[in-house]
Amino acid sequence: MSFYQQTGVLVFGSRLRRLSETFLADINRIYRHKGIRFDAAWFPVFYMLSNKESVSIRDISLELETSHSAASQLISKLQEKGLIRSVPDKEDSRKKLVTFTPKGQKLLQQVKPVWEALQHAMNDLLLENAHSRQLMQAIHEMEKALQESPLFDRIEKKL
Repeated sequence: MSFYQQTGVLVFGSRLRRLSETFLADINRIYRHKGIRFDAAWFPVFYMLSNKESVSIRDISLELETSHSAASQLISKLQEKGLIRSVPDKEDSRKKLVTFTPKGQKLLQQVKPVWEALQHAMNDLLLENAHSRQLMQAIHEMEKALQESPLFDRIEKKL
């Protein structure tokens, strides 16, 4: 029995992080293998922009449930690479909207087939056994429960 199996829920977060790192490493490996200069960390912004012509940094941070600062840092990286640009909002000039550059649009077209293959591969993986079929619903329920009562509060009650 491995360390992670022996320690059970005490290392739940570590196991999730390790699983996430494994997924992201394999996805980035696919991009490199296909000669696509894309990083899985860029996915959320690319995906959002693939569905909308432009998005504000505030909307990105709200959608991703991250700080405005973290969203701004990601946007800055993508701007440095020439993949997106910020333009003033036509309705509110104080607000900046993020949009693809032609280079970003071209990269989007390259990554879309990878996203489709990833979707199919993950669906297959989730269908491999009875327990994994319930994984996405279980994650959703845990996220909801933690929003209602954070782990900090739950631990505090036990001390």
